[in-house]
Amino acid sequence: MAKALLGYVGGSDPRLLAEMRRLQQRVQDLESELVRIQSENDALTAAAAQHPGEPLLNGIDIDVHQGEPALT
Repeated sequence: MAKALLGYVGGSDPRLLAEMRRLQQRVQDLESELVRIQSENDALTAAAAQHPGEPLLNGIDIDVHQGEPALT
């Protein structure tokens, strides 16, 4: 099956192998990022559960009535 995935025709193309390694590294990076974000989300969920009714952005002053200039 690995030969079919590599397009085996008498030898491995170095460009294909390099691309496969790059994609495998990208998948590992994305999986690590997912674990980090999930743990951060779990921590935020736990903090919100400990303080029900309090705004999540407690202590952050946001003025929603102040308009921003349009980008043109």
